[in-house]
Amino acid sequence: MKILYSIQATGNGHISRAMELLPYLEQYGTVDLFLSGENSSLTLEAPIKYRSKGLSLFYTCNGTLDYWKLAKSISLLRLNKEVRNLPVENYDLILNDFECITSLACAHKKVPSVNFGHQASFLSEKTPRPDQKNAIGEWVLKNYARASQYIGLHFESYDDFILSPVIKEEILKAEPINKGHVTVYLPSYCDHVLLKFLQPLTDFQFEVFSREANQVIQNGHIQFIPVDKKAFNQSLINCAGIITGAGFETPAEALYMKKKIIAIPIKGQYEQNCNAAALKKIGVKTIDKLDENFNSIFLNWINDPTTPSIFFPHTTESIVDFVMSSNRNKSQKHEVRSTKLEVRRQKS
Repeated sequence: MKILYSIQATGNGHISRAMELLPYLEQYGTVDLFLSGENSSLTLEAPIKYRSKGLSLFYTCNGTLDYWKLAKSISLLRLNKEVRNLPVENYDLILNDFECITSLACAHKKVPSVNFGHQASFLSEKTPRPDQKNAIGEWVLKNYARASQYIGLHFESYDDFILSPVIKEEILKAEPINKGHVTVYLPSYCDHVLLKFLQPLTDFQFEVFSREANQVIQNGHIQFIPVDKKAFNQSLINCAGIITGAGFETPAEALYMKKKIIAIPIKGQYEQNCNAAALKKIGVKTIDKLDENFNSIFLNWINDPTTPSIFFPHTTESIVDFVMSSNRNKSQKHEVRSTKLEVRRQKS
């Protein structure tokens, strides 16, 4: 079997998930990777067959999307060429983790595909949303990477096609302990902004994973660390709690290890507002932004003995098995329909 796995490289979560899924996918056949986007900090530790700048998200220093930089990065001529040239017709299975070019190529060439990942879960109206829905955000989640089949991942199985998050092997095997520090991963904020809010909290040690730092920098009780998979995993395993965006993979891993969480959705990113609504239902502390109230919010949170707890029933292997068996059933139905049509043609 030939499999094309298309991965969105906006942020690090999609790449992190791909690295865990790849060994299991390779048990079913040859896997070619298409990496789309240019603002992730992690390196995909596998050969990449196709590469594109894609459509990437960029951030300001203050927790919001940089719409101007996003708009400047778009080239319709380049996208059109990549859509026409991506050979989706050469594959038996196309897994699309919220990647636009693959979706458009499949639509153009009438090739079936599977929208597989966190964003696919929003095809269900049962998946949590904020009190005020955003019409544009809803349209993007449902149309940015349209497919012929959807298999979603989320904190809970809100619908029958939604499975548990993919948890990294290192996290699964870890024995979480509390060494006292607080891990911070807020890539939509610049270091000087984070410093402003964390510096007054002198009784606490912070390990900040920074999109700006090229080396480890110690600034009093705050350590700025370049984004690195191994270093981040160890920080998360050993932390007292984590302050992070309302993404998916990082909060999921923190929930798995029963770590305290403050989630701050990126302003203007509707998916993160939806995730924040889901996390709030689980019992996670969510706030809109870093502001003058953060000091008191942090102290109340760190001194609160309660920690959200949730059980994820699906393993990485069982998730891949579900994807493959679902695709096999669809393929068999397609073959049966094709055979019936051929029989009818012969009779006529």
